[in-house]
Amino acid sequence: MVGMHTVMAFYAFATWPSFAEHRAPLKSLCAENGLTGSILLAPEGINGTVAGTRQALDVLLSELQQLPQFGGLAPKYSTSQSQPFRKMKVRLKKEIVTLGIDNIDVSNTGTHVPTNEWDALIADPDVILIDTRNDYEIAIGSFPGAINPHTASFGDFPAWAEANLDPHENPKIAMFCTGGIRCEKATAYLKQEGFGDVYQLHGGILRYLEEVPPEETNWQGECYVFDGRVSVRPGLIPGDYEVCVNCNSALGEAEVGADGYERGVTCPACVASISPQRRARFAERQRQIELAEARGEKHLGI
Repeated sequence: MVGMHTVMAFYAFATWPSFAEHRAPLKSLCAENGLTGSILLAPEGINGTVAGTRQALDVLLSELQQLPQFGGLAPKYSTSQSQPFRKMKVRLKKEIVTLGIDNIDVSNTGTHVPTNEWDALIADPDVILIDTRNDYEIAIGSFPGAINPHTASFGDFPAWAEANLDPHENPKIAMFCTGGIRCEKATAYLKQEGFGDVYQLHGGILRYLEEVPPEETNWQGECYVFDGRVSVRPGLIPGDYEVCVNCNSALGEAEVGADGYERGVTCPACVASISPQRRARFAERQRQIELAEARGEKHLGI
Protein backbone atom coordinates (compact mmCIF):
# COMPACT_ATOMS: atom_id res chain seq x y z
CA MET A 1 0.00 0.00 0.00
CA VAL A 2 1.36 3.42 -0.96
CA GLY A 3 2.60 5.40 2.01
CA MET A 4 2.57 2.41 4.36
CA HIS A 5 5.52 2.12 6.73
CA THR A 6 6.72 -1.23 8.07
CA VAL A 7 7.66 -1.32 11.76
CA MET A 8 10.17 -3.93 12.97
CA ALA A 9 10.44 -4.63 16.71
CA PHE A 10 13.16 -6.87 18.11
CA TYR A 11 15.15 -7.68 21.21
CA ALA A 12 17.60 -10.29 22.41
CA PHE A 13 19.45 -10.84 25.65
CA ALA A 14 23.08 -11.87 25.22
CA THR A 15 26.45 -11.28 26.81
CA TRP A 16 27.84 -8.50 24.63
CA PRO A 17 31.03 -6.86 26.00
CA SER A 18 31.77 -5.09 22.69
CA PHE A 19 28.31 -3.46 22.45
CA ALA A 20 29.63 0.12 22.37
CA GLU A 21 31.70 -0.55 19.26
CA HIS A 22 28.56 -1.17 17.22
CA ARG A 23 26.80 2.13 17.86
CA ALA A 24 28.42 4.17 15.08
CA PRO A 25 28.22 1.47 12.37
CA LEU A 26 24.56 0.78 13.15
CA LYS A 27 23.70 4.47 13.19
CA SER A 28 25.35 4.92 9.79
CA LEU A 29 23.63 1.85 8.35
CA CYS A 30 20.22 3.11 9.49
CA ALA A 31 20.88 6.58 8.06
CA GLU A 32 22.00 5.15 4.70
CA ASN A 33 18.78 3.13 4.47
CA GLY A 34 16.38 5.84 5.60
CA LEU A 35 15.34 4.09 8.81
CA THR A 36 13.84 5.83 11.82
CA GLY A 37 13.20 4.64 15.35
CA SER A 38 15.30 3.61 18.32
CA ILE A 39 17.89 0.93 19.04
CA LEU A 40 19.34 0.37 22.51
CA LEU A 41 22.68 -1.39 22.94
CA ALA A 42 23.86 -2.68 26.32
CA PRO A 43 26.16 -5.31 27.84
CA GLU A 44 23.07 -7.53 28.22
CA GLY A 45 21.88 -7.31 24.59
CA ILE A 46 19.87 -5.27 22.08
CA ASN A 47 16.37 -3.78 21.95
CA GLY A 48 14.91 -1.86 19.05
CA THR A 49 11.85 -0.64 17.18
CA VAL A 50 12.62 0.69 13.71
CA ALA A 51 10.49 1.80 10.75
CA GLY A 52 11.14 2.00 7.03
CA THR A 53 10.74 -0.01 3.86
CA ARG A 54 10.81 -3.79 4.19
CA GLN A 55 13.94 -3.87 2.02
CA ALA A 56 15.76 -1.43 4.29
CA LEU A 57 14.68 -3.33 7.39
CA ASP A 58 15.95 -6.56 5.86
CA VAL A 59 19.36 -4.90 5.41
CA LEU A 60 19.44 -3.99 9.11
CA LEU A 61 18.23 -7.42 10.20
CA SER A 62 20.86 -9.16 8.07
CA GLU A 63 23.58 -7.00 9.62
CA LEU A 64 22.40 -7.81 13.15
CA GLN A 65 22.07 -11.52 12.45
CA GLN A 66 25.71 -11.63 11.32
CA LEU A 67 26.72 -10.85 14.89
CA PRO A 68 27.25 -14.16 16.76
CA GLN A 69 25.10 -13.00 19.68
CA PHE A 70 22.08 -12.34 17.47
CA GLY A 71 22.11 -14.98 14.77
CA GLY A 72 18.67 -16.15 15.82
CA LEU A 73 17.14 -12.68 16.13
CA ALA A 74 13.44 -12.99 15.18
CA PRO A 75 11.66 -9.63 14.89
CA LYS A 76 7.95 -8.84 14.91
CA TYR A 77 6.49 -6.75 12.08
CA SER A 78 3.53 -4.40 11.90
CA THR A 79 2.51 -1.46 9.72
CA SER A 80 1.70 2.22 10.13
CA GLN A 81 0.06 4.53 7.61
CA SER A 82 2.10 7.50 8.87
CA GLN A 83 5.75 7.83 9.82
CA PRO A 84 5.84 6.47 13.40
CA PHE A 85 9.19 8.04 14.40
CA ARG A 86 10.73 11.47 13.85
CA LYS A 87 14.37 10.41 13.74
CA MET A 88 16.79 7.53 14.28
CA LYS A 89 18.43 7.04 17.67
CA VAL A 90 21.08 4.45 18.54
CA ARG A 91 21.91 4.66 22.23
CA LEU A 92 24.25 2.97 24.68
CA LYS A 93 22.59 1.89 27.93
CA LYS A 94 23.33 -0.10 31.08
CA GLU A 95 20.25 -2.24 30.44
CA ILE A 96 18.10 -2.75 27.34
CA VAL A 97 15.08 -2.59 29.63
CA THR A 98 15.68 -0.90 32.96
CA LEU A 99 14.74 -2.90 36.04
CA GLY A 100 17.60 -1.66 38.21
CA ILE A 101 18.52 -5.06 39.65
CA ASP A 102 22.03 -6.36 39.03
CA ASN A 103 22.98 -9.87 37.92
CA ILE A 104 19.56 -11.14 36.84
CA ASP A 105 19.89 -14.43 34.99
CA VAL A 106 17.67 -13.88 31.95
CA SER A 107 18.32 -17.44 30.83
CA ASN A 108 16.07 -18.54 33.72
CA THR A 109 12.78 -16.87 32.81
CA GLY A 110 9.20 -17.92 33.22
CA THR A 111 7.63 -20.55 30.98
CA HIS A 112 6.79 -19.01 27.60
CA VAL A 113 3.11 -19.57 26.81
CA PRO A 114 2.06 -19.38 23.14
CA THR A 115 -0.84 -17.14 22.21
CA ASN A 116 -3.18 -20.05 21.48
CA GLU A 117 -2.75 -21.36 25.05
CA TRP A 118 -2.77 -18.04 26.90
CA ASP A 119 -6.52 -17.59 27.39
CA ALA A 120 -6.86 -21.06 28.91
CA LEU A 121 -4.01 -20.35 31.34
CA ILE A 122 -5.39 -17.05 32.59
CA ALA A 123 -8.88 -18.55 32.94
CA ASP A 124 -7.50 -20.76 35.73
CA PRO A 125 -8.81 -19.25 39.01
CA ASP A 126 -5.57 -20.22 40.76
CA VAL A 127 -3.49 -18.03 38.43
CA ILE A 128 -2.38 -14.56 39.57
CA LEU A 129 -2.36 -12.46 36.39
CA ILE A 130 -0.02 -9.44 36.43
CA ASP A 131 0.28 -6.68 33.86
CA THR A 132 3.92 -5.57 34.08
CA ARG A 133 3.46 -2.40 32.05
CA ASN A 134 3.25 1.16 33.36
CA ASP A 135 0.08 2.75 34.69
CA TYR A 136 -0.47 4.99 31.66
CA GLU A 137 -0.23 1.99 29.32
CA ILE A 138 -2.67 -0.11 31.30
CA ALA A 139 -5.17 2.77 31.37
CA ILE A 140 -6.27 2.13 27.77
CA GLY A 141 -6.42 -1.66 27.73
CA SER A 142 -5.51 -4.95 29.41
CA PHE A 143 -6.68 -8.51 29.99
CA PRO A 144 -9.70 -8.75 32.31
CA GLY A 145 -8.78 -9.58 35.88
CA ALA A 146 -5.14 -8.54 35.50
CA ILE A 147 -3.48 -6.88 38.48
CA ASN A 148 -2.26 -3.35 37.79
CA PRO A 149 0.86 -2.70 39.94
CA HIS A 150 0.36 1.06 39.37
CA THR A 151 4.00 1.59 38.47
CA ALA A 152 5.23 4.76 36.79
CA SER A 153 8.24 2.93 35.36
CA PHE A 154 9.39 -0.67 35.04
CA GLY A 155 12.07 -0.03 37.66
CA ASP A 156 9.29 0.24 40.26
CA PHE A 157 8.25 -3.39 39.73
CA PRO A 158 10.69 -5.10 42.19
CA ALA A 159 9.48 -2.96 45.10
CA TRP A 160 5.85 -3.70 44.21
CA ALA A 161 6.55 -7.44 43.95
CA GLU A 162 8.35 -7.49 47.29
CA ALA A 163 5.41 -5.78 48.97
CA ASN A 164 2.63 -7.77 47.30
CA LEU A 165 3.87 -11.25 46.37
CA ASP A 166 5.11 -14.05 48.62
CA PRO A 167 7.03 -17.04 47.21
CA HIS A 168 6.18 -19.09 50.30
CA GLU A 169 2.52 -19.10 49.25
CA ASN A 170 3.55 -20.97 46.07
CA PRO A 171 1.45 -18.82 43.75
CA LYS A 172 0.96 -19.59 40.07
CA ILE A 173 1.86 -16.34 38.34
CA ALA A 174 1.23 -15.32 34.72
CA MET A 175 2.69 -12.07 33.40
CA PHE A 176 2.47 -10.08 30.19
CA CYS A 177 3.77 -6.88 28.62
CA THR A 178 3.77 -5.19 25.20
CA GLY A 179 6.35 -7.21 23.30
CA GLY A 180 7.72 -9.64 25.87
CA ILE A 181 10.98 -7.99 26.88
CA ARG A 182 9.84 -6.68 30.26
CA CYS A 183 8.47 -10.10 31.15
CA GLU A 184 11.83 -11.69 30.37
CA LYS A 185 13.32 -9.66 33.20
CA ALA A 186 10.30 -9.62 35.50
CA THR A 187 9.86 -13.40 35.43
CA ALA A 188 13.61 -13.96 35.78
CA TYR A 189 13.57 -11.65 38.79
CA LEU A 190 10.70 -13.57 40.40
CA LYS A 191 12.44 -16.90 39.73
CA GLN A 192 15.56 -15.46 41.37
CA GLU A 193 13.44 -14.45 44.38
CA GLY A 194 12.17 -18.01 44.85
CA PHE A 195 8.96 -18.09 42.84
CA GLY A 196 8.74 -21.40 41.02
CA ASP A 197 5.51 -21.42 38.99
CA VAL A 198 5.90 -18.43 36.68
CA TYR A 199 4.59 -17.96 33.13
CA GLN A 200 4.80 -15.24 30.49
CA LEU A 201 2.92 -14.49 27.27
CA HIS A 202 5.30 -15.37 24.44
CA GLY A 203 5.76 -12.39 22.14
CA GLY A 204 3.70 -10.17 24.39
CA ILE A 205 0.41 -8.43 23.72
CA LEU A 206 1.43 -7.50 20.19
CA ARG A 207 1.84 -11.11 19.12
CA TYR A 208 -1.42 -12.01 20.86
CA LEU A 209 -3.31 -9.25 19.02
CA GLU A 210 -1.70 -10.32 15.76
CA GLU A 211 -2.38 -14.05 16.05
CA VAL A 212 -5.66 -14.35 17.95
CA PRO A 213 -8.72 -13.55 15.78
CA PRO A 214 -10.49 -10.36 16.97
CA GLU A 215 -13.73 -12.25 17.56
CA GLU A 216 -11.93 -14.68 19.89
CA THR A 217 -9.69 -12.32 21.84
CA ASN A 218 -10.08 -11.72 25.56
CA TRP A 219 -8.16 -8.48 25.29
CA GLN A 220 -10.15 -5.39 26.30
CA GLY A 221 -9.40 -1.93 24.91
CA GLU A 222 -6.28 -0.97 22.97
CA CYS A 223 -2.56 -1.60 23.44
CA TYR A 224 -0.24 1.34 24.03
CA VAL A 225 2.81 1.39 21.73
CA PHE A 226 5.85 3.64 21.90
CA ASP A 227 5.68 5.16 18.43
CA GLY A 228 3.55 7.55 16.41
CA ARG A 229 0.61 5.15 16.31
CA VAL A 230 0.22 5.52 20.12
CA SER A 231 -2.07 2.47 20.29
CA VAL A 232 -3.16 -0.60 18.31
CA ARG A 233 -6.26 -2.79 18.36
CA PRO A 234 -6.71 -6.52 17.68
CA GLY A 235 -5.21 -7.30 14.31
CA LEU A 236 -2.60 -4.58 15.06
CA ILE A 237 -4.90 -1.98 13.51
CA PRO A 238 -3.77 1.53 14.61
CA GLY A 239 -6.00 3.08 17.27
CA ASP A 240 -7.41 6.56 17.72
CA TYR A 241 -5.34 7.89 20.61
CA GLU A 242 -2.71 10.61 20.70
CA VAL A 243 -0.03 10.85 23.36
CA CYS A 244 0.75 13.58 25.90
CA VAL A 245 4.37 14.58 25.38
CA ASN A 246 4.70 15.57 29.03
CA CYS A 247 3.41 12.48 30.86
CA ASN A 248 2.98 9.83 28.10
CA SER A 249 -0.73 9.39 28.85
CA ALA A 250 -2.78 8.16 25.90
CA LEU A 251 -5.47 10.70 25.11
CA GLY A 252 -8.84 9.81 23.64
CA GLU A 253 -11.75 12.06 22.72
CA ALA A 254 -12.69 12.65 26.36
CA GLU A 255 -9.21 13.81 27.36
CA VAL A 256 -8.70 15.95 24.26
CA GLY A 257 -11.99 17.70 24.94
CA ALA A 258 -11.35 18.27 28.64
CA ASP A 259 -9.91 21.22 30.52
CA GLY A 260 -6.14 21.01 30.82
CA TYR A 261 -5.54 19.66 27.32
CA GLU A 262 -3.14 21.70 25.19
CA ARG A 263 -1.95 19.96 22.06
CA GLY A 264 1.73 19.10 22.22
CA VAL A 265 2.07 20.53 25.74
CA THR A 266 -0.06 18.96 28.46
CA CYS A 267 -3.22 17.00 29.28
CA PRO A 268 -5.78 16.81 32.11
CA ALA A 269 -3.64 14.22 33.95
CA CYS A 270 -0.56 16.43 34.23
CA VAL A 271 -1.65 20.03 33.74
CA ALA A 272 -1.46 20.72 37.48
CA SER A 273 2.06 19.29 37.87
CA ILE A 274 3.94 20.41 34.75
CA SER A 275 6.72 22.88 35.51
CA PRO A 276 6.71 26.33 33.87
CA GLN A 277 9.99 25.45 32.16
CA ARG A 278 8.63 22.26 30.59
CA ARG A 279 5.41 24.01 29.59
CA ALA A 280 7.37 26.74 27.82
CA ARG A 281 9.65 24.23 26.08
CA PHE A 282 6.81 22.06 24.85
CA ALA A 283 4.77 25.08 23.76
CA GLU A 284 7.67 26.37 21.67
CA ARG A 285 8.24 22.92 20.20
CA GLN A 286 4.55 22.67 19.23
CA ARG A 287 4.68 26.15 17.69
CA GLN A 288 7.64 25.10 15.54
CA ILE A 289 5.84 21.90 14.50
CA GLU A 290 2.78 23.87 13.41
CA LEU A 291 4.91 26.40 11.51
CA ALA A 292 6.67 23.55 9.70
CA GLU A 293 3.33 21.93 8.86
CA ALA A 294 2.07 25.22 7.45
CA ARG A 295 5.09 25.25 5.13
CA GLY A 296 4.43 21.65 4.11
CA GLU A 297 7.51 20.43 5.97
CA LYS A 298 8.22 18.01 8.80
CA HIS A 299 9.61 19.27 12.07
CA LEU A 300 12.24 16.84 13.33
CA GLY A 301 13.19 18.53 16.58
CA ILE A 302 12.38 17.17 20.01
